[in-house]
Amino acid sequence: MRDLVEYLAKAVVDHPGAVRVDERRGREGWVYYIETHPEDKGRLIGRQGRVIEAIRTVVRSFGKGRVNVEVR
Repeated sequence: MRDLVEYLAKAVVDHPGAVRVDERRGREGWVYYIETHPEDKGRLIGRQGRVIEAIRTVVRSFGKGRVNVEVR
């Protein structure tokens, strides 16, 4: 799952080498934190959060709803 999150994040940003994904176990399942170059943070979030919501939707469909994705 971590590889999927990393792949999707790297596909969106201009500096794919700066993308780092950390995974932690939360109360409601796994939480994936995406860290990226400061210039790419807006690109990863997208207008009105559309890009990050799309990434969350894809990841949740693979994780059966028990995962979350956050941007740092």
